[in-house]
Amino acid sequence: MHSIKTLTVTLFFLLFIFNVSAQDSSSETDNDKLSLTEGTIDNQFEYVIQKSYSYQEFKNVKKSWLYELKAHTLDSLKAVQNDLSNTQKSVDSLVQEIAVLKTNLSNTKTQLEQTKKEKDNMSLFGMQMSKSNYSLIMWSIIGVLFVLLLLFIYKFRNSNAVTTQSKKALSDIEEEFEEHRRTALEREQIVRRQLQDELNKQKKTK
Repeated sequence: MHSIKTLTVTLFFLLFIFNVSAQDSSSETDNDKLSLTEGTIDNQFEYVIQKSYSYQEFKNVKKSWLYELKAHTLDSLKAVQNDLSNTQKSVDSLVQEIAVLKTNLSNTKTQLEQTKKEKDNMSLFGMQMSKSNYSLIMWSIIGVLFVLLLLFIYKFRNSNAVTTQSKKALSDIEEEFEEHRRTALEREQIVRRQLQDELNKQKKTK
């Protein structure tokens, strides 16, 4: 008799844990049709309670009802365990998906930072530097090349001027030389004539 009472208390305790929602709708439960084979565990317990014989503060319950109620309760527990297992699997799957998403997000952030870094930096002679430094160096190189160009133009003009002066001087010298050559040639011709005249005079006197 004591074991039956303990079993009944245990079953009531299990009813309290796994059928809280049934307690929230207790007013509807009173109107439901009670059965040991249908309905919720709460209805089945209620069926057993109402159909059992009362003796003082005890209830006489058929063993077959208790076994059947026990089987239904265990089935409900198994269903709850299956739901918990499926829920745990879903949670594990979600945790894995979240881990993958976090990894992808981390990779995306890394790529974004790398892209931003490459966008903000420029490569010069294989070295990475900021755009400001890159612009400073490039404009410095352009400035130096411009100065060198001006210096080359200045040198070229000076050299051209010297060349022109040299050509003019050479032309003047050639003209002077040609004038001197003509003068010398004329003098030579005069001297030859004079010499020929003297030779002719001497021949005549003989």
